[in-house]
Amino acid sequence: MFLRFPRRLFLFNLLGLTFAACQSQRQFEGTLTLGVINYGGSDKIISQYAKFNSYLGEKTNSYIQLEPAFNENKAVERLQARAWSLVFAPPGLAAVAIARHQYVPLFPLIGISNLRSIFVVRNDNPITDLKQLQGKTVALGQLGSATGYYFPLYNLFGTTLADILFAPTPKAALELVAEEKAIACAVSEAELSLYGSQLGSTQFRILFKDPHYVPLGVVLIGPNVERNRQEFIRKVMSDAPSSLAQEVGYVPNGQVPDYKYMISVVDRVSSITSGLQKKPVRLF
Repeated sequence: MFLRFPRRLFLFNLLGLTFAACQSQRQFEGTLTLGVINYGGSDKIISQYAKFNSYLGEKTNSYIQLEPAFNENKAVERLQARAWSLVFAPPGLAAVAIARHQYVPLFPLIGISNLRSIFVVRNDNPITDLKQLQGKTVALGQLGSATGYYFPLYNLFGTTLADILFAPTPKAALELVAEEKAIACAVSEAELSLYGSQLGSTQFRILFKDPHYVPLGVVLIGPNVERNRQEFIRKVMSDAPSSLAQEVGYVPNGQVPDYKYMISVVDRVSSITSGLQKKPVRLF
């Protein structure tokens, strides 16, 4: 036995289903690509961001794509392409993104508030001053690193080096000094504390400490995200459970740090980067 529905009711139901389908499509806002630095390339980062990505995707009706970069150099390439919608950026990378690529800071990252850049030598090395690096080989970090690249190049301004070795990670930079392939390297105090004891019997000594504190890293949102949507994402992240925010390392109610000095350092260093691959390396 077939039930007959009035034609008007049938059309109403059909239009209702069509409207609901369109509404569902409008609510889905596409993909948000989340950029992070993952030095070791560990798969742990996937599980670290899993709950946050699920929360953000559900609240914004978006597909969240996590895209780790293994070092700052790769991250800068992604920023130049404006490929990342959200970035959990360490300070050097954040300064580049803000100053060069129109990214906007949303929240500070959890981190060391008094971070400083240092030059490190072997303890048995007799040099006592940055000027004594003249004509020597020095190991630095990747483009985008505040403590390993921007601050040390700023401090070496006016110096001529024999060569610069760009280490992919802070630990690799310390290894170059331990193996005497470089006379000094630039890292942060925290990185020296973390990795210095892992390099056998080599003892390190701080040659120079930059007097300026490096600002905390920040969560950035990209210019490829529409302005109203930026504000909505900011609210969603601000309202996130504190445990969830802590898991991925940002402070929902924190004040964004002042990046003016950091950006001035980036600007100064950018004026000499074209000659960094030449030997000798003239930093002026």
